[in-house]
Amino acid sequence: MANKGRIKTADLERLYKGRLAPDALICTDSHKSYITFAKSNVAEHIRIASGKHKNGVYHISHVNSLHSKFKKWIDKFNGVATKYLPNYLHWFKWLQTFLDEKEIVKARQLLINGSTKVTDTKSLQYRTRGHLYV
Repeated sequence: MANKGRIKTADLERLYKGRLAPDALICTDSHKSYITFAKSNVAEHIRIASGKHKNGVYHISHVNSLHSKFKKWIDKFNGVATKYLPNYLHWFKWLQTFLDEKEIVKARQLLINGSTKVTDTKSLQYRTRGHLYV
């Protein structure tokens, strides 16, 4: 298979901007976009050689396994529109989160998650906010 769809350094910059600590360690395959990204954004970068799955105690097996499960799951839909892909990713994540739960727990969580607004707040936002009641 060709390198169709491989992530670019600019994509990594956009995805992880402000989300990695300066002393972060990342473990990736040896694709050049990860190497370029890591040079200016993380303290340490562990690269797994092409065709390998581990480097000492570091490995990418969990990522590869999750990717394989997602591809197998998404194949059931005979292709999805790109604009709906985030919805399918959230659905898959939800299924993986409650994989080992009983059906009643899944149903309860579905109702709760479906009626709750999701917020994305970072600790930096709390530290830099002004006083609420002055």
